[in-house]
Order: sequence, then structure tokens, then C-alpha cells
Amino acid sequence: MTNTDNLLPVGLADRLPATASRITRAMRASLDALQAHGYDRVRPPLLEFEQSLAARMERVKTRNAFRFVDPDSLRTLALRSDITPQIGRIAATSMADVPRPLRLAYCGDTALIRADQLDPARERLQLGAELIGADTAEAAGEIVALAVEALRAAGLTGISVDFTLPDLVDTLALKAMPLTAEQAEDVRRELDTKDAGGLKQVGGEAYLPLLYATGDFAEARDKLRAIDAGGALSSRIKGLEAIAARVGGAARITLDPTERHGFEYQSWFGFTIYAEGVRGAAGRGGTYRISGSDEAATGFTLYVDAVAEAAPEAESASTLYLPVGYDEDVAARLRAIGWRTIAQLGEGEDAKALGCTHVLEGAEAVPL
Repeated sequence: MTNTDNLLPVGLADRLPATASRITRAMRASLDALQAHGYDRVRPPLLEFEQSLAARMERVKTRNAFRFVDPDSLRTLALRSDITPQIGRIAATSMADVPRPLRLAYCGDTALIRADQLDPARERLQLGAELIGADTAEAAGEIVALAVEALRAAGLTGISVDFTLPDLVDTLALKAMPLTAEQAEDVRRELDTKDAGGLKQVGGEAYLPLLYATGDFAEARDKLRAIDAGGALSSRIKGLEAIAARVGGAARITLDPTERHGFEYQSWFGFTIYAEGVRGAAGRGGTYRISGSDEAATGFTLYVDAVAEAAPEAESASTLYLPVGYDEDVAARLRAIGWRTIAQLGEGEDAKALGCTHVLEGAEAVPL
């Protein structure tokens, strides 16, 4: 017996018919939702110059990307690990003169040298949308609401969105709660681990209330407002309220203002989206700036493979067996109204074993 466990590298897997079908349905439904809201799909290449990928998003590193030398240009190429920087390049170059705000959608494969500890997959199908040229709560609200709608279109339920403020410590450290650069990094580390004792030890006692400003949005928002910080948080809170109002009752909203996991280049706002049945996050998004052009943007990415696992099963399609000599016009007409057909190729075929539910007799589909 062949040991199939050794046929592919760790973190990579074949998508067999049933799984591939679920992924395709989820992808189509989500893309249709984006298109309906005016987001035009683009298809950036799988490979780019490493320097180009690294230059479009602040703090984006290519160390987790597969790299090799292009024999034509002799420059280093990188296999994309995230599509968002590519959308930034397109917006800043080929579509620099297109009127703003610019709405773009995408869907494509990405690959990682090393997987996240929480997710062993090294290949992901990413689908998302980017709203470029607007840095407002209204733009962020549109993106969050669109991410929720895309998941709902794929058939997911029990959707929740967790808001965060990726640059919160940087903002407070400047004036309201002063910290040196070294202290700020220590405070961020302790907030990441939710360690109150550690936070005190590194001189971040003023930041302790942030550890408890988490949970249900309304309650966490009120706790965040109570911190005040000399009014430094007021605009952030107003923005969060506007975004939450746009989402309305379409999803449960929570807040964890210091969460940074998965937010390498986001600026004032970030969010993680979850859904019933999806292991881990269904997607992430937030606000950011495109390096080079310094243009503001807001977007999200959904992890289609994970989303598809939780999507409902499609109704099993009726499959029609077409015996040798069948009428091609009749078969074409039946396919046009939704039938799936399998044509006989030789003697001794078992129509039921091939997954057929009916057989064509003349112009009629007869149950097997």
C-alpha cells in the first residue's frame, strides 16, 4: 500500500472533489457579494520581485515567502504569502490615475515557508476586498459590513467581529501615557500576553486598564472611554461606534483594543472575523497605508479553505447517465436546466457506481 502521507510536504494537501466543490461554491458566492457592491476583481501574478512585495506595506517581511533568483532578470523573486501588498502596488502604479475611492476585489493562492502554530496549512486561498483612497470610519464600516455579508453569502452563520486598535500603544505613548521606545515595546509585549504583573514591572502600570477593556463591544467601549487619557481615545471610540453601527445586528461585535496578532501593517483600526464551525479566524482586516504612495486604504481577507469547511453542504445534484447513441440535443437541453451528465464510454460500466441517479431513455430521465 502506498503511504500517501509522504507524497506532499508538511502543510500542503490535495483538495479532493467534495472539498474542492465546497471551496468553489464559497468562493463564487463571496466574490458575487463583493461584485454586487462595486468591487472589481483584479488578478495579480503569483510571483513578484521580492523588493516590490516588501516595499508596499510597512513592516511586511518576505522572510516567510519562498524566494529564488529569476534566470531572466537575475533579481530575487518571491512567491506571494499575502495578496494585499500586490493590490497596493496595482493601486499605486497601473491604477494610480483611476478616480478614488477605488474598490478592488481579489482571490488567489498564497504560500508560506512556515505555517502559523495555530494553523498548520502552508497554502491558503485568500479572498478579499480593498477600499483605497479613503481613511474614514465610513470606509472601515463598509469593509467590515462587506466581510460579514461575504461570509453570509457563503452560507455561514454565527458570525462575530472582534475590533482592535493596532496603533493604540504608539498613540498613547506619545503624550497621554508617555513611554520611551524601549518601554513601549515592553508594554506591547506584556499586553500581548495579558500579563498584569509583567506590565507593572516594565513601567506600564498606566496601561493596566486596557487589559480589562475587552469583551462585548458596548461594555468594553465604556471601559475604554473611562480611561480617557486626556481625550486621546475619543476619536478612536467615535470611529469604533460608527463602524459598529454600520454592521448593526448582522454580527456580534466584541472589542479587544490591544490585540496585535495578525495585524502587522494595520494602522488605527483592525478586526478579526469569526463564524460558527470555522476553526480559528475566518478572516482579518483593517486600515493601513500603501508605502510609496502613502495612500490610505482599508480592506479584509477571508481564508476560503477554512470558510468552506464550515459552509453548508450543497444539495446533491441529479446525475444523468447517457448511454451510447444518446441524443446530444436532448442532453444539452437537460444540462441547460441543471442536470449533470456522464456519458457512457464502453461496455460494462456501472451507472450507479459512477454516481448517476438517472439514465436517459429516449428523451426522458428515468430513475435508476
